[in-house]
Amino acid sequence: MKNIKQLSVKQLAGKTTIVRVDYNVPLKGNKIVETFRIEQSWPTINFLLKRDAKILLISHLGDDGERSLKPIAKYLNYHYPTKLAGNFEEANKLLVKNNLVLLENLRLWPGEKNNDLFFAKELAKLGDFYINDAFSVCHRTHASVVGLSKYLPSYAGFRLIEEVKNLERVLKPKLPLVVILGGAKFKTKIPLIKKLTKAKNIFLGGALANSFLKAKGFNVGDSIVDSELDYIKPFLKKKNIKLPIDVLVVNKSGNSMTKKSCEINSREAIFDVGSETIEEIKNAVSKAKTVLWNGPIGWFEKGYVEGTLEIAKILAEAKAFTIVGGGDTLAAIKKLKLESKFDFVSTGGGSMLDYVASGGKLPGLKALR
Repeated sequence: MKNIKQLSVKQLAGKTTIVRVDYNVPLKGNKIVETFRIEQSWPTINFLLKRDAKILLISHLGDDGERSLKPIAKYLNYHYPTKLAGNFEEANKLLVKNNLVLLENLRLWPGEKNNDLFFAKELAKLGDFYINDAFSVCHRTHASVVGLSKYLPSYAGFRLIEEVKNLERVLKPKLPLVVILGGAKFKTKIPLIKKLTKAKNIFLGGALANSFLKAKGFNVGDSIVDSELDYIKPFLKKKNIKLPIDVLVVNKSGNSMTKKSCEINSREAIFDVGSETIEEIKNAVSKAKTVLWNGPIGWFEKGYVEGTLEIAKILAEAKAFTIVGGGDTLAAIKKLKLESKFDFVSTGGGSMLDYVASGGKLPGLKALR
């Protein structure tokens, strides 16, 4: 956390602190599916409450601002007295000691995503201090992430500090380093791959692997692949990038089977990795001292979770320092109740990858320096 301001007990009593949290959690209807991100903000909240600070929590939910934070406020209220404020004026009236005020979805205001400085300045008028405790949005140049620090004394929250400290261990890893990447578009992962020059192995799964297999000239049938493949070709020569040896395919009749990656026909589609691939990853992890995992290696949303769950089990028993991130990755870990078996579980997906790719130079962190 070099050059990043951290919380200080001075001058907090009776003052209002605006805390940027990330409560962008999955919902099914109005029910919260996963509370991990919410609970990670509690150490910072508790610290402020013990020092009689007034607390205004700000967060987004979803991309377009159409979802209300009412379910989040309801959940918070089980743990702390919490009021939901629909606008700035209401928030100002509700701010009292020993209560939390949660401002409605930040993305209701266009100025949030546009990093409008007038919006940031008006928001800043509600508080005396600003704390960023939302590492998972630190790769965004939004008003609540970078704009507020222009108008208020700004600090890092406890969770943000933990994220950076642990991800520093990937930037300066104990070797061998093994990386496991799932997800879709490889183009967004190029800066990361270029940064991971020390990685002994970079295993690709999911649509990332499908695109590589197709770029290599293999038939991938109806598998999900990137619309662009030319930018992948220079990476085909990299010996540390590992593609699945075998995959689980489903044909047009709905039948599934495991096949070698080079044996797929046009009537089939890749849905997961096979046992030989899992064994290769297991062998590499057993020799590693640092492991970074982000993203499922199968089509998780469609229920093809076996490969991802096997990876979770392997990493849970690994002797290496293990750090994982990404929504579906976390879902796999929680499904097996293995959260405590990992050295660090990041609240970030994209921000985690961007942190490593940029060498720690995220907009939200820069704003605190």
